[in-house]
Amino acid sequence: MSIYLGIDIGTSGTKTLAINERGKILGQAMVTYPCYHPRPLWSEQDPDDWWNATVKTVRAVVKKAKLKAADVRAIGLSGQMHGSVFLDKQNCVVRRALLWNDQRTAAECEEIEKRAGGRKQLIGMVANPALTGFTAPKILWLRNNEPKNFAKTVKVLLPKDEIRRRLTGEFATEVSDASGMLLLDVVHRRWSNELLSKLELDATLLARCEESDEVTGRLTPSAAKMLGLSTDCMVVGGAGDCAAGAVGNGIVRQGVLSTSIGTSGVVFVHSDSPQVDPEGRLHTFCHAVRGKWHMMGVTLAAGGSLQWFRNALCETVAALAKRRKIDVYDVLTEEAAVTPPGAEGLFFLPYLAGERTPHADPLARGAFVGLTLKHGRGHMVRSILEGVTYSLRDCLEIIEEQKVAVKQIRASGGGARSAFWRQMQADVLGKTVVSMAADEGPAYGVALLAAIGAGEFNNIAEACDATVKTKGQTKPNSAARKQYDKGFPEYQQLYRSLRDDFKKIATLA
Repeated sequence: MSIYLGIDIGTSGTKTLAINERGKILGQAMVTYPCYHPRPLWSEQDPDDWWNATVKTVRAVVKKAKLKAADVRAIGLSGQMHGSVFLDKQNCVVRRALLWNDQRTAAECEEIEKRAGGRKQLIGMVANPALTGFTAPKILWLRNNEPKNFAKTVKVLLPKDEIRRRLTGEFATEVSDASGMLLLDVVHRRWSNELLSKLELDATLLARCEESDEVTGRLTPSAAKMLGLSTDCMVVGGAGDCAAGAVGNGIVRQGVLSTSIGTSGVVFVHSDSPQVDPEGRLHTFCHAVRGKWHMMGVTLAAGGSLQWFRNALCETVAALAKRRKIDVYDVLTEEAAVTPPGAEGLFFLPYLAGERTPHADPLARGAFVGLTLKHGRGHMVRSILEGVTYSLRDCLEIIEEQKVAVKQIRASGGGARSAFWRQMQADVLGKTVVSMAADEGPAYGVALLAAIGAGEFNNIAEACDATVKTKGQTKPNSAARKQYDKGFPEYQQLYRSLRDDFKKIATLA
């Protein structure tokens, strides 16, 4: 029996699943852990929490699926992108990792652009501008603000690659996740020695960089014992969570685009060539597909905006949902569904954690605009959902500006599980939205990469054709679409109107 594991080191928790050679899921497990916010705009986690969750979930899946150690041939790794794990010469973690949604590095982003010779020159080197979430600004922040910790640091790893090190003893990464460090020459799929030199960073800080389906090592005896697996078990490169999720949804050919609404929102499109937005509004990264790329727009607080509203303002709704034995989000969407499209003039800007696409503005703030005495909770929920979906349309419009063909949209993540939100996506984006038969996220995608690395499939397209299926379509409602076509330009204008005010507000926090 040939079994493949996918492990996803997420922000809220680690998920592990097992598939057989036909892609059937045999078992899965999830373990959560905390995120720390010691100051406004800071976001950190303890890599030991990721490792403990990895061990627990793998052992749980092995037990649930009744696997023998020798059954598991290979493991694929995915994880939250851009995070920074700083290691000393004893391979000990120097400090808590800085995460993708950490916004402390605005000054370092300016420093990077200046050292690179300007924004245009930086994009020419690494295909992307300097953004606060990326890894390179975090490295400079450590050097500028914690020099003693920087002096101890000999390696900087991404979250999933720290787990790889603990599994195999190897310092390795792969091109899709490395693209988000802002240190990879994305066009040529290798580290940018030119930028490293300008930033005065030693290339030895970085792991070797492989393709996503490449075998990067095997389990060490100690790791194999902890997990209940064999030292014959291979660990492949894997992928950053966005590229891994795209593989799991079959976004591996030209013309197919995915929207994913989780904590963040992602619009992801496959590209056969490296197409770079000259304004740097979109990310151009290496895909997990060998020799291919993808363009991606990311909004920082998509499902996170609705989660904030639930946690901060919906205690009574949670009690009601408990009595009805349904999810609190179902109650909220029921209330939103009886509110007309456009929420009767109420807008929500989903910039609770700053914003990445298209504004690249860490000082942007969330806002309800247009509130009147007529508006109730249902209006507010609907405006949140609409604001998040408008943010996805922001991304889609830039992708289409770059002449990237979009023939099909596949929806995934928590937003795709809601029929109401799927319909809203179709209406706001003005395109038919296809649902996935199984939406298991990044862990499934890297389990497929593990199967490819072990020789089960010849390539990613073959693996996806054999295992990834769609179901059902949601077509736009013409009346709602017209309403959103009217509202979208106003949504866009609100950021432009408030941008300078956001900067002033930031000084008061």
